Amino acid sequence: MPIGTDKIREETKESLERIQKFDTNLLPRENELGQAFNFNEVVPHAKVLIELWNRLSPIAVEDFPDQKLTIIRDTANNDYNLLKQVLDFNVEEEDAKNRRRSLINNIQDTYENSFENIYQFISYSLHRSADFQRLDQDARATLQTIQDKTKKFASQMENHEVEARRVLDEIRKVAAEEGVTQQAAHFRTASEHHENEAKLWHSHTVKLAWALGIFAALSLFINKIPFIAPTTIYESFQLGLSKVLIFSVITYMLFLSARNFLNHKHNGIVNKHRQNALMTHKALVEAAADIGIREAIMVQAASCIFSPQATGYTFQKGDGEVSTPKSVVEILSKPISNVAKQSNQ
Repeated sequence: MPIGTDKIREETKESLERIQKFDTNLLPRENELGQAFNFNEVVPHAKVLIELWNRLSPIAVEDFPDQKLTIIRDTANNDYNLLKQVLDFNVEEEDAKNRRRSLINNIQDTYENSFENIYQFISYSLHRSADFQRLDQDARATLQTIQDKTKKFASQMENHEVEARRVLDEIRKVAAEEGVTQQAAHFRTASEHHENEAKLWHSHTVKLAWALGIFAALSLFINKIPFIAPTTIYESFQLGLSKVLIFSVITYMLFLSARNFLNHKHNGIVNKHRQNALMTHKALVEAAADIGIREAIMVQAASCIFSPQATGYTFQKGDGEVSTPKSVVEILSKPISNVAKQSNQ
């Protein structure tokens, strides 16, 4: 709480700040006064005087009563007016030389007078500025602020760490799904290739079937053509043998074409099954809680991918029998067997 009256205190602050901000570099005035009348020799004394005033803090003024404030104000005003007379000095004035010397002497002597007037206030100001109890309180407050900010920063870092882990898990999950999708693309490509080949061989099979039917129909009437009609037993045998050979070739080509169609159709479906197994087994594994069930799903998915599959387009020995490395019953019985062994021990 300020001690003195507001008016005197404000006047004292203004006078103090004015003398503290005085620029001593303005005192020489060499360009205006020349070599004979400049004030270079007062600059060191003026700097010492200003430094003395700078040791008095304007904050300490609030603790002084009006009587002390008046001393500080009047002393500051006297020193400022003395320095300002140097700035206002005019060579053309009467007795300028003696007046210049008087100003220099006054500035040189004013430090002692000012020191006597304000040194006790400077001592109090320094003590107030170095209030160790207040500094300790400020330091504790600053330390507490730092601790609060540290805790806040640590909390933010923990949140960022959780978020970073979540993002990392998402990246790993996406990378794993991308890896599965990339592997499934091989089966999709193979399936599309076999489907396209199956369509091609289906077209060939239909065309050969039509050709065989047309040839069979024409062969009934080919002997009616005059220049082909046989006249002897040898010609009849030769014509019949030709029909048999042509019919056999067309039939064999039809058989090969149909077989290629069925094989490509079979392979296309099998690769589609493999693609679906690779794309869906992960969701089934994640949905299963028991380890045995997960292993069973993995075995069935691997069997679907690597073992022969029956599709109905091929008729070979062993169709319908899918070989698996382990049966589902064997895999699901593992946890029960392990529990039984542990109980016996």
